[in-house]
Amino acid sequence: MKIRLNKKRLTDIAFIIPSLAGVSIFVLIPFVDVLRRSFTNVAGTQFVFLSNYITIFQNSAFRLAFFNTIKFMVICIPILMASSLLIAVFLNAGIRGANFLKSAYLVPMAIPVASVVLIWRLLFHQNGYFSGLLHMFGMQSQDWMDTGFAFWILVFSYVWKNLGYNIVLWMAGLTAIPDTLYEAARADGANNIQCFRYITMPNLMSTMYTITVLAFLNSFKVFREAYLVAGDYPHESMYLLQHLFNNWFRELSLDKMSAAAVVIALLILVLILGLQRSWDRED
Repeated sequence: MKIRLNKKRLTDIAFIIPSLAGVSIFVLIPFVDVLRRSFTNVAGTQFVFLSNYITIFQNSAFRLAFFNTIKFMVICIPILMASSLLIAVFLNAGIRGANFLKSAYLVPMAIPVASVVLIWRLLFHQNGYFSGLLHMFGMQSQDWMDTGFAFWILVFSYVWKNLGYNIVLWMAGLTAIPDTLYEAARADGANNIQCFRYITMPNLMSTMYTITVLAFLNSFKVFREAYLVAGDYPHESMYLLQHLFNNWFRELSLDKMSAAAVVIALLILVLILGLQRSWDRED
């Protein structure tokens, strides 16, 4: 029996080793080097202690990008979570055309980023569709991507792009809830709101944790659209950490990049652990 268990354990380890080696080579070891460089000069030859961290927190571009990124996540994630859950509940209720709508909500995921950027330019450029409407009413046209409205365009793009994916995840969680729970609750006189509050939401907590973490991580992937539309230096309302890292990389400011990367990694780790702890308490 011990021999069989040892063989099984060795087999499991053999399956894990390739993935562990890939993660170590491409993620863990490079991040250790980034951590080391965050305490050295640009060349990585002189130890400067916390100088790089002090520099980035005194950098106005870093503070602007950090604030915009936090603002973006605080606004986008609740909107995405609430809207996708609401749509998933209606689709799961068996409304007419539910199968078509399920497929329709996934279409944005299949649209290439270049096509999305082209649509943005057609709509929000100074000579685009919305500026043309303003001109028809005797108002002055403007480049919408060079105003504070650009931030809300970015918010809409994120929600629109990730809505279908979240709906699918919510639907998976909803279908796992036994129908007998709803039947028993309705037999006791519970209405739809009470069923949603006392049955649906408690049974979706694990799904909500997964979706929240994925939405949080996906919020860092909106750089491509903003970069292709507005370039290295967009309007300050949509200047995110991704823009800052891109500009620092072009300038080879590896010391500041490393320190900022460590700060962001620690922030992400703290937020995810906080979410994990809060959900564990509720369970």
